[in-house]
Amino acid sequence: MKRSAHFLRRSPAVHVSARFYLLLAAIILTGEGCVPAKVTVVSAPGIEQYDVKTLVVVPFESVQTPQLIEAPRQELSFPQGAKRSEIEFAAPPLGVRLDRPTVTVPSYAAEKVTQIVYKKLLHREGLRVLPPDAAAQAPAALSSGEGSLTSEQRAQRIAAHLSADAAVLGRVSVYRERVGSKIGADPPAVVGFEVKLVAVDGKTLWVGSYYERQRPMNEDLVGFLQRGGVFVRAEELADYGAEQLIRQFPFGGKSSRHAQ
Repeated sequence: MKRSAHFLRRSPAVHVSARFYLLLAAIILTGEGCVPAKVTVVSAPGIEQYDVKTLVVVPFESVQTPQLIEAPRQELSFPQGAKRSEIEFAAPPLGVRLDRPTVTVPSYAAEKVTQIVYKKLLHREGLRVLPPDAAAQAPAALSSGEGSLTSEQRAQRIAAHLSADAAVLGRVSVYRERVGSKIGADPPAVVGFEVKLVAVDGKTLWVGSYYERQRPMNEDLVGFLQRGGVFVRAEELADYGAEQLIRQFPFGGKSSRHAQ
């Protein structure tokens, strides 16, 4: 044992390996450096006055216009006392020329992200979560003035129709599949979506936003290691984003079961 300890003290390889892992641990503990934050959440003032035990997941929408892949992130804020959120999902203004690369959200993306978020919410203890199908089958809640309803107003009516305390809705702004394999992708996958929680009285209680264009190891060491050191598919990014957002969901408790 003494000889082994002596060898370890003198071995340059051991010292280099130890320094490497210490450096890696320091990077992980201090965050992702200059890489933009992938997840942003904002809660409304007075959210503690609400008791949400039953919620319905409304099928997500997708932005129909081509979106900038590297669109700047917007700061989320809640006007004090607002009954309806003034937060709008980002989309390029009409008539604006997009000289930078853009991508159109595929038709299947909204449903896929809806299901991912719904399954994550099912693992929140103390919450009864009604599925997207229940929201889709509630036309009576939309019979009056349907064409002029905002997404939040529609969600509010669905929640009231189903006797839920709140509704979860969202919009997918970017969803591009990787081109290539997990060993080398060019371009890599990119996913961006936002989730809102609207109370049955119409007030937006919480907003979560996720955006990530997977970067190679030399640009995002922590993120790349979190993906297993490979380039993942868009669905895997969406799953990661939903997991991070629902971990910060303001109602229900984290389940002891591992979220799938």
